[in-house]
Amino acid sequence: MQSVQVFIWVNNFYLFILQNKEKEELKKEKRGKGPVICGYPLSIFFIVVNEFCERFSYYGMRAVLVLYFKYFLNWNDDFATSIYHVFVALCYLTPILGAIVADSWLGKFKTIIYLSIVYALGQIAMAISAVHDITDQNRDGTPDNMTFHVVLSMVGLFLIALGTGGIKPCVAAFGGDQFTNEQENQRRTFFSVFYLCINGGSLLSTIITPILRAQQCGIHTKMECYPLAFGVPAALMVVALVVFIVGSPMYFKAKPQGNIMLDVCKCIGFAIKNRYKHRSKQYPKREHWMDWAEEKYGKLLIAQIKMVLKVLFLYLPLPMFWTLFDQKGVFIVQPDQMQTFNPILILTLVPIMDNIIYPLIKKCGFNFSPLKRMTVGMFLAAMAFVCAAVVQLQIDKTLPTFPSSSQSQIKLLNMAPNVISVQIQGNNEEQLLPNQVCYFKFGFGSSYTYFIPSTFTFSTDCGGEITEVEEIKPNTVHMALQIPQYFFITAGEVMFSVTGLEFSYSQAPSNMKAVLQAGWLLTVAVGNFIVLIVAELAKLPKQWTEYVLFASLLVAVCFIFSIMAYFYTYIDPAEIEAQFTNEVKHDDDDDDEDKPRKNSQKSEMEMVKQKDGPNQTNKTFSTSARVYGKNTFMI
Repeated sequence: MQSVQVFIWVNNFYLFILQNKEKEELKKEKRGKGPVICGYPLSIFFIVVNEFCERFSYYGMRAVLVLYFKYFLNWNDDFATSIYHVFVALCYLTPILGAIVADSWLGKFKTIIYLSIVYALGQIAMAISAVHDITDQNRDGTPDNMTFHVVLSMVGLFLIALGTGGIKPCVAAFGGDQFTNEQENQRRTFFSVFYLCINGGSLLSTIITPILRAQQCGIHTKMECYPLAFGVPAALMVVALVVFIVGSPMYFKAKPQGNIMLDVCKCIGFAIKNRYKHRSKQYPKREHWMDWAEEKYGKLLIAQIKMVLKVLFLYLPLPMFWTLFDQKGVFIVQPDQMQTFNPILILTLVPIMDNIIYPLIKKCGFNFSPLKRMTVGMFLAAMAFVCAAVVQLQIDKTLPTFPSSSQSQIKLLNMAPNVISVQIQGNNEEQLLPNQVCYFKFGFGSSYTYFIPSTFTFSTDCGGEITEVEEIKPNTVHMALQIPQYFFITAGEVMFSVTGLEFSYSQAPSNMKAVLQAGWLLTVAVGNFIVLIVAELAKLPKQWTEYVLFASLLVAVCFIFSIMAYFYTYIDPAEIEAQFTNEVKHDDDDDDEDKPRKNSQKSEMEMVKQKDGPNQTNKTFSTSARVYGKNTFMI
């Protein structure tokens, strides 16, 4: 009995050490220990402001980039558009590099700091490249050494692509790291607020930056102010960097866990090689093909890879959504201001979805899981393109490819011996017209041919001598007809993109959060390539048929994704990792020298259980359960 009492004392003492050790670890990591406002860590507000300023910087620069290529660097339309798309594609490819650096070497915090500096330098380089006075020796407003401006702008764009792409997966994942497991609802809301900041920055920059470009500036010759249009985004990027650094003392900074991507690649390669080597039927099958790596790699790493592969498999159909979403600019029928509907609707719909729609659906007893939301979002995007096709059909009835919807066209065939002056009056019908002036009224998009005979003389109503032929009817399609398609595409974006950000974080293992965020962003880049491929292969003569084609493809992909989502099992990566971590601790303790002692301890525990009953034993184990939660660690 003395040995049993000694064992119980040693067991309780060891549990006391474990409790203190975990308290020290929690105190050291600072997660959830900082100031809290409205249930959210104060550190989140610095991250949100940083994201707003960074998005203003990116979209503000991008809003005038093509104009800069065409009218400052004097590139033709095709080359300017090609360079623009290469730049955008690069911005969505570099997240992979940033994620690897963050999860493997520097950690998310340092990666954001260093790449933000690169980002800011790129924006500054763009602003300097747009100063024509630097090489304008003859002061005629045109740079004399265009090579300098081209090289500097290309260097700037490369640095921007490296910076914005590199920090893109890190900022969202870093924000998610600030929440504890007890703040799951706040973490979910954070991703919605995070997306609001993206669109808020996009909206303001898209409105403000073109206004700045339209200003006149210059030391010797006044020209369109591209330096100001690029300079303000550069200043906002510096502000974003400063704000992020100021919040540093409050952040929880997860440490990188070595070259995880290299380990992942090696582990997957070994599993494939080992499976191929043991492909004979004489070898028993394993539950998962990654289990063939168990001979060389730990179970924890294999489990983490399984988590990532499950989510990446779900990502396969997702680029089709971005294929449609990134074409929303083609919806424009009249003024360019219609483009601002998207960010405005996002700023409106995100809080409505989070605070009204989703709670109502939950109260109705329907499990509207993240993958179901994403499926509905894809379907809504397809409906947006159906609406676009309907509007395009209405436009095609009255408006051919020329003139554009904001232009009118007039043809005058003068058969008279003298020159005739034509005066186009304003829209005010009450405006007084001078005597002997022929008055014609044109609608938007209309085209007329007027035949003036050789016997023409000015008189009241031009004497009825001019013959009018209406070649193209005025555009009667109202701009408001575009609102449904913008509503559907924006609602789809809110349900798909916001949910996808949160889903990618929640289902990723602790050491691969940024990598999975980068995988999510990679679907955007693939979607842009699909646009080029499908549009080139299809070569449809009518615009509405192209809309219907893309909508049909997305509906088909939507059904495929819904089937994949049905068989997906949601996981808690932290819980799974804890289970394998505890197994590793057990394995480390179970060496050959300790086995006789542990067997003796086990029999002694059985004696205690039989003597004192289940209550005493459960009491001892409940202490352990409080230390490790659901993943109990027992001696």
